[in-house]
Amino acid sequence: MARRIESHHLAGPAGVLESLLEEPDHREARGVAVLCHPHPLYGGTMHNKVVYRMARGLRRAGFVVLRFNFRGVGASEGEHAHLEGEIEDARAALAWLRDRYLELPYALAGFSFGSRVITRLGCAVPGAVFLMAAGFPTRWGPPEHLESCRVPKIFIQSTNDQYGPRMELEEMYQGFAAPKEIHWIEASDHFFAGALDALEEQVFRAAEGY
Repeated sequence: MARRIESHHLAGPAGVLESLLEEPDHREARGVAVLCHPHPLYGGTMHNKVVYRMARGLRRAGFVVLRFNFRGVGASEGEHAHLEGEIEDARAALAWLRDRYLELPYALAGFSFGSRVITRLGCAVPGAVFLMAAGFPTRWGPPEHLESCRVPKIFIQSTNDQYGPRMELEEMYQGFAAPKEIHWIEASDHFFAGALDALEEQVFRAAEGY
């Protein structure tokens, strides 16, 4: 069964959210996932190459994936709202996706800025089968919400991430509540340069375990 791809314009809290819905490749869907992109003010969109490869890995694991542009990006309406508004965008996207696939469990995934969004949302509204954070930025202050969050958490990080250095993330990770897991990808930078295949494979393997 070939996968289905649909473009949608969802109702978000600041206006329309441009989105892309992709069903799994050649297998039945067993879950749904909202996937959030990197920082809107630094060129982040739902078409970012890391986000694209994460979507492929999640689809291979049997997840329907909803990517969307945060407010003010692409055809999405509104203006950047410094994380808090983007969390509400993700909440609206998740509500739309869950309403469409009522019988399927859900996950949240994100890259860079998007990983901060999904961990905040996923810990505030428990129920996700997992939260997947790739390229988690450590230099925006300690994520205190993760110290008591009991939702399963998967961190996937480049060994040479300039925005989430290994030593900083490992120290933070010690304080995060279980269940949790962390996977290091040998890559050149925050964007997993030279290791996108390895990133996709790790996303697939981690998601396949849930």
